[in-house]
Amino acid sequence: MAQHILIIEDEPDITEILKYNLEKNHYQVSSAETGEAGLAAARETSPDLVLLDLMLPGIDGLEVCRKLREDPRTRDILVVMLTAKGTESDVVVGLTLGADDYIVKPFSTSELMARIKAVLRRVEHKDVDDGDTIDAGPITIDLRKHEARIDRNPIELTLSEFKLLSFLIKKKGRVFTRDQLLDAVVGPDVFVTARNIDVHVAALRKKLGRFGGYIVTVRGVGYRFEEA
Repeated sequence: MAQHILIIEDEPDITEILKYNLEKNHYQVSSAETGEAGLAAARETSPDLVLLDLMLPGIDGLEVCRKLREDPRTRDILVVMLTAKGTESDVVVGLTLGADDYIVKPFSTSELMARIKAVLRRVEHKDVDDGDTIDAGPITIDLRKHEARIDRNPIELTLSEFKLLSFLIKKKGRVFTRDQLLDAVVGPDVFVTARNIDVHVAALRKKLGRFGGYIVTVRGVGYRFEEA
């Protein structure tokens, strides 16, 4: 059965472009022009993913995202925000509210489809969290033993670095703010400011060597893990 994507977008031209490309890639597509209509459609149809514009008449995209996450009927629906350049602060707020990713307008068709597929794929493999090991290319994390390896060669990580790397790999493809990452790695060797995440990321990249680029900086927002 085709996966269902709900578009919440008030610009008809953009909706048509999105709908055409999504249907071309075999998704079932529906749409709504306002935040209120989008919320009603999400509650009624339970789509697999919502493409959510931030600038909407009436209830804006951030409020829609918050309401989706608060409602037991819709809290597990994936949310990908659509945002214009220059709204980085809104992106940070949106991710904090629970959005799974965002796409900047104007966007290319290839980027759109790749990001949507990546978000949907994470749900298909969400059971990885329950295992003892997680893998990302040549990187293997043994959660039980608290060990990390690259091509079977051990790498020495601090507790915070281990937690950060494990978290990013488990949620690979998803963008996280520095505050969200700080919450994920809180431990005895973590400082209180979110900017210290940058220090941990820099140290991790160095220890990962040629694979350090798997930790991608999302300018103005935070980081995501993405295999090259």
